[in-house]
Amino acid sequence: MIGAGNVGFHLGKALSLLPNADIIQVYSRTKKKAQNSAQNIDCQYTTKIKNIKTDADLYIIAVNDAAIGTVAEALSTLPYLQEKLVVHTSGATPSTVLSPYLSRIGIFYPLQTFSIQKEPNFKTIPFCLDAVNEKDFLLLENLAQQLSTRTARIDDAQRAVLHVAAVFVNNFTNYLYTVGADITEKGGVPFDLLKPLIAETAEKIRENAPRDMQTGPAVRGDEATIVRHLDFLEGSGYEGVYSFLTEGIGKLKR
Repeated sequence: MIGAGNVGFHLGKALSLLPNADIIQVYSRTKKKAQNSAQNIDCQYTTKIKNIKTDADLYIIAVNDAAIGTVAEALSTLPYLQEKLVVHTSGATPSTVLSPYLSRIGIFYPLQTFSIQKEPNFKTIPFCLDAVNEKDFLLLENLAQQLSTRTARIDDAQRAVLHVAAVFVNNFTNYLYTVGADITEKGGVPFDLLKPLIAETAEKIRENAPRDMQTGPAVRGDEATIVRHLDFLEGSGYEGVYSFLTEGIGKLKR
């Protein structure tokens, strides 16, 4: 496992628990991260790419996007690595970042947000997979199917679509939770009171189109409420966000 951040830490542990998978080593530039991940998996670690073992069947690059190409280039200098399958776990970076350096390349992308402190349920996480060679793809598919109940072959263009959409439904949504928490905290109201609403909103779109589930003053055209909200937000720094989203929601009913 190359990388010991959020994805590498949890994915490495999940893979190590499979009956026919053996994580032999963790690499990270940061010694503490490498040690923690290796201890979590019960394997060796290294902080130097030149010391990465070359007898593994699969090398999973789980580092930040900007470093993937650099890591791939460094791996290509190691003996026998050109003969091995190397994949990365990024949703935003194309597989072609690996192709200048390695021949057996692929994608092993778990479509989920990861945090060190929260244990993920890999059974529910979709795995987006791809590989240059069909035999390599089947290997990745077999591995992913041992972890998850949902796998799909997704090429670079499709993965780019998914990643942009994921930023909207995850990163932007979480930012709005942060805004809501800030507003309630400053107003002396417990943010916890909003959590059932958050859960119900997410639950509704399990079986319904998000557009059909849209509620609120913007979709109703309730201008009086919108004005009151904007008056309340004046000087908070959130007026622009409120106005922009209100305008977008208003267009849904056209």
